[in-house]
Amino acid sequence: MSTKSQKSGEQAGPLKIILFSFGFKHGRPEAEMMWDVRFLPNPYWDEVLKPFTGLDERVARYVLDNASGLEFMKLLEPMIIFLTKSFIGSSRSEIRFAIGCTGGKHRSVAVTEHLARVLTGAGLRPEVFHRDIEKE
Repeated sequence: MSTKSQKSGEQAGPLKIILFSFGFKHGRPEAEMMWDVRFLPNPYWDEVLKPFTGLDERVARYVLDNASGLEFMKLLEPMIIFLTKSFIGSSRSEIRFAIGCTGGKHRSVAVTEHLARVLTGAGLRPEVFHRDIEKE
């Protein structure tokens, strides 16, 4: 008895993992899974942090180093590793994870960068991009 999860004739190949940030105000992207991080503290309202992006360490700390950020990451990190590894070896060639905040400049970028490090640390190779980081 075969336990293949693929259709006959389909070959399992390497899984392309795409992880990206976006801003809801610029439209929802196509993705298999999407997380809304607008509940996290928003650096937009801090005059010192507002001009920077989630790529800046100070912005990332502001977003992630608080009760909500820490709890969210504690839950999301094992989930995204599990989901990604579950798709490896399937007939799927790519999986797209989208992380969204209001504008796509601060919170979603910080979370996406953090998750990229988590996936890399788990031996995976995500492709990362920030769709709306340059938009106003």
